[in-house]
Amino acid sequence: MPKYLLLKHYRGAPSAVNDVPMEQWTPEEIQNHLQYMDDFAARLERTGEYVDSRALSPEGTFVRYDGEGKPPVTDGPFAETKDLVAGWMMIDVETYDRALELAAELSAAPGAGGRPIHEWLELRPVLGAPETISE
Repeated sequence: MPKYLLLKHYRGAPSAVNDVPMEQWTPEEIQNHLQYMDDFAARLERTGEYVDSRALSPEGTFVRYDGEGKPPVTDGPFAETKDLVAGWMMIDVETYDRALELAAELSAAPGAGGRPIHEWLELRPVLGAPETISE
């Protein structure tokens, strides 16, 4: 079955319908949102479509190899994932259409006022290993 990565964004995606930043939500609204996410993942675990998911901290650093010694580390001026990606969920589904269906459902997680966010999620297929050719 193909795997897909669902990416939730802090910024960089089109605005959600219910576009109130999470830092302005009440503790109850945050709890309801997290419960929706947990319930969604639990349901996909039961169907065998859930692989893993994580929320990400906004802290982060770019690092690269630069020869021997201490690697260079920077906090910008690049568009960094810590500014863009809030979290992710990996799903393992039969078809692309099923991945679209699940992404749309996840987009309806509640936000401010208990209303669905209708946030944009980025759906990315995971590259599989190339097929082995044998003669």
